[in-house]
Amino acid sequence: MALFRLNIVWNDDSKNTIVYKYPLKNYGREINNKSTLTVKESQCAIFVHKGQIADVFAPGLYDLGTDIFPILSKLAGWKYGFQTPITCDVYFINTKQFTNIQWGTRNPIMMSDARFGMVRVRAFGSFSYKVDDPAVFLKELFGTNSTFVTQDINDYLKSMLLSCFADSLGESKVSALDLAANTLEFNEIVKKTVQDKFKELGLKLVNLFIENMSLPEEVTKAMDERTKLGILGDSTDTLMKVSAAEAMKSAAANPGVGGAFMSAGVGMGAGAGMGAMIAEAMRPSGQQSAPAAPAAQANTVVCASCGKSIPAGSKFCPECGKPVAQNKFCPECGAKVSPGAKFCPECGSKLG
Repeated sequence: MALFRLNIVWNDDSKNTIVYKYPLKNYGREINNKSTLTVKESQCAIFVHKGQIADVFAPGLYDLGTDIFPILSKLAGWKYGFQTPITCDVYFINTKQFTNIQWGTRNPIMMSDARFGMVRVRAFGSFSYKVDDPAVFLKELFGTNSTFVTQDINDYLKSMLLSCFADSLGESKVSALDLAANTLEFNEIVKKTVQDKFKELGLKLVNLFIENMSLPEEVTKAMDERTKLGILGDSTDTLMKVSAAEAMKSAAANPGVGGAFMSAGVGMGAGAGMGAMIAEAMRPSGQQSAPAAPAAQANTVVCASCGKSIPAGSKFCPECGKPVAQNKFCPECGAKVSPGAKFCPECGSKLG
């Protein structure tokens, strides 16, 4: 019986197939000494006989009668080569790079920060990988399935990556304020850690990108406040002043609070107090506010006998006890004249 010449080749037209099992049995075809194997670029082929890997073939054209016979004859103990067809499983492995695999934290990762305490961090990005050791990959992950695509393994790889990311984040001791500035460093640290895990599966992590690491809204707000205080002067005094001013502005902007002040009859006083507090908050630390102007002093006169200042209207000097001359007024023009004056300084009339 003439043997059928079979060329084993895989024309990959997919974007996500990692492993393809050549359907020898489906077409009633088996390997014989006239068969050939074509392995294209970015591929490799694995021959499996009775559960054992016979050989791994790199890209190229192979005459199975001369190239694989010594291997299979050693495994099966054949003496006469491929005089009759034999059954053998052929797997094509796609060794190209699978890119733009998106990853992200489903739940926040807890990290300890010296300034903010325990902080929840979220992160997301992308990575790419490829099959680096086809034999290890077949043994560890693929098994004997007829096909294997990226969706069959991506979730597992993401979990592995996130676990390494969480460990690296905790061990780095980087503060929450400095996360964004250390994205590239985290890329390298996590990539190095994950690489060993990928290698155990026969894979290689080609690229890893951490596109963003975000913090909770309340932490971001606190960071903004710290930035504001850094501009005004980072001190407890400044913090108290700014907090008081913000509280008063919030109260003024709240209609309910404003109405309560007005109904209590203190609306204008509260407004004046608010203005003073805001002005005080904006004043540079260490600068004292101007002292309030002293109350107007009471009118005084000078005692003609001892020269001491005494309250106006006193009939006797409290210092020397002598009578105090009272003010006089001009009978002609009504101008005020000093005691003892003989003429009015305004109209010149003679005083009695």
